Amino acid sequence: MTTSTSNGEVSGQSRVSTPEDLRLALRAATLYYLDGLTQAEIASRLGVSRPTAGRLVARAKAKGLVRIEVVVPPDMSDDLHADEERELEWRYGLTEAVVAGHGVDVGSPGRPAAFASVGRAAAALLMRRLAPEDVLGFTWGPEQVAVATALTPGVASCRAVVQLDGAMSSAAYQTGTEVILSRCADILRATTIRLPAPLYADAATVASMRSDSVISRTLEAGRRADVMLFGVGAVSTSTTLFEGSYLDIRMLDELISLGAVGEIGGRFFDAEGAAVDTELQQRAVSVPLEDIRACQKTILISGGATKYSATLGALRGNLAKLLVCDIDCARWLLAQ
Repeated sequence: MTTSTSNGEVSGQSRVSTPEDLRLALRAATLYYLDGLTQAEIASRLGVSRPTAGRLVARAKAKGLVRIEVVVPPDMSDDLHADEERELEWRYGLTEAVVAGHGVDVGSPGRPAAFASVGRAAAALLMRRLAPEDVLGFTWGPEQVAVATALTPGVASCRAVVQLDGAMSSAAYQTGTEVILSRCADILRATTIRLPAPLYADAATVASMRSDSVISRTLEAGRRADVMLFGVGAVSTSTTLFEGSYLDIRMLDELISLGAVGEIGGRFFDAEGAAVDTELQQRAVSVPLEDIRACQKTILISGGATKYSATLGALRGNLAKLLVCDIDCARWLLAQ
């Protein structure tokens, strides 16, 4: 160990710490952590060099003289979940996890308002992660509408916003695509790249559409998007694909028999996040799962018990690098 010399400097000659060493380290730590002095100010106060001041502070911490405690204010315990976020990041290899309040409003399933809490959290995350030259890709759904609604003007911008999957709204069912595109274009000062196609079509029609220059360019832009924002759908009658009449009971039964647990952009995957090979894979007009997996900034938004298994499959399959979910979903994921 080191000792201090007659002028207070630290020498590396001794192997033991003297009381004077510890007194000086404790004094430096007190000035740094409690009084808020800089290392330069500590050096001046103690009559040592600036590097020595830094080493004294470090030694105080290493010797157990300093204990740092991060405290969540009691009145915010329902809003801050740092422990769960860190555990999710470690468990699933995530770049970042953000845990919002309790689950979606079960009184309004499938509606953007039900995802207001996770939508605000995801919007804040997106605006932090988005760069001015990025292309932002998104799949449609109520979660993404909630994110677009929560964006704040003047905080972030991007080059373009592109659809990752086809969507045709009808009088009976609204996908929210136009809301997302127009809101993101306005708030993020981005150009929009629409995908003028249905989510599913017969194989021959899909092959024909892929040769269309507009559709082809849009799909290619989606495959190369810098940031991808999406939710997951369950393999059940609660999914937006069933509600929008994209799927029927027969299709759901077949998907379940093949081990499907969820979908992104109409492309189904199993419990390990691997693509489930069905006719829907050939009929889907959307960015393939392998392109989503290859993107370095993929943001998955999830809320509600019906999507737990789909979320778990997506995380196991490395389909998301960043996760935004409610605390109930987080605790379920950590219990697996």
